[in-house]
Amino acid sequence: MDHEQLSREKLRTARRKAVNLGGLSLIKAEPLFPERALPLVVEPAVSGLDPVAWAVRNREFIETSLREHGGILFRRFNIKTAEHFAQFMEAAAGELLAYNERSSPRTQVADHVYTSTDYPAAHSIFVHNENSYQRTWPMKIFFFCETPAERGGETPIADCRRVYARLAPRIRERFIAKNWMYVRNFGDGFGLPWRTVFQTDDRGVVEDHCRKNGIEAKWKDDDRLRLRAVRRAVHKHAHTGEEVWFNHATFFHISTMEPSVREALLAEIAEDDLPTNSFYGDGSPIEPEVLEHLRQRYREETVIFPWQRGDTLLLDNMLAAHGRAPFIGTRKILVGMAQPFGEKDSTSPTN
Repeated sequence: MDHEQLSREKLRTARRKAVNLGGLSLIKAEPLFPERALPLVVEPAVSGLDPVAWAVRNREFIETSLREHGGILFRRFNIKTAEHFAQFMEAAAGELLAYNERSSPRTQVADHVYTSTDYPAAHSIFVHNENSYQRTWPMKIFFFCETPAERGGETPIADCRRVYARLAPRIRERFIAKNWMYVRNFGDGFGLPWRTVFQTDDRGVVEDHCRKNGIEAKWKDDDRLRLRAVRRAVHKHAHTGEEVWFNHATFFHISTMEPSVREALLAEIAEDDLPTNSFYGDGSPIEPEVLEHLRQRYREETVIFPWQRGDTLLLDNMLAAHGRAPFIGTRKILVGMAQPFGEKDSTSPTN
């Protein structure tokens, strides 16, 4: 059975859920888009549903649906506050995670609840998997729409299984053989300071973290820091066994930045001192045509929907990438993460 046939079969199965829920008769569930598995929309079928109590009782349904679809959009679940959002996350996924080894600015609003990336409203954020540059990442990431933007501000999502399947075989094989490498610089006047990234003022704590996580750390003059690490580009999902395109190689590369931002950076600092950049694992540059191929595959698999107040989106962080569209007006999307997972748990595609 080829990839498209398999996808159609999954969709047929998903549509049956809407009328064959058995013990889940309190909700209705069907894909948001007729020809896409991602995301599954789950809505109450009765009034007065307690979302936290329902999530506790139906974790198996949540897990099974998440692995099949990659993401679940809980709509009209009557979640209204950051604290209620945190309770729902914990009920659905267990213990929540702090945001460590940061790559984007966020503001903490409640215990383990943060704003989505604090980035100028006029700019887009390219789709990516949360913390896929780390050795350990959250398996689950939640988004809660407290206030939708007046216009725009959607959270685009993309199926990483389908992105992987669309890649040219020669490109997949090159990244499997070489892996990918990131370089991050702190203290050059752009991006986050290292104290924010690591939530410490102690250089020794930073160095210890880097040693334990396969990161080469180099202190430069004037309290500046450069990090370098090699990571796998392709992983097998531990639960589904499927190969997924899971990395920050495209997102961290200077060419993926919006042109105005890229030009401003390159006008001010040397390429070696950019806040982020990426390469093949042997340090050689990733060809421009390869990077454009990667971006195009993400675009082809990206779906987008307008936020509604109270929406909660749960993604399997290995199966679905996320981004942000530009917006006008006040927008408040909250984020939380759960279930640490990493290279020691995952397997490489060659295993």
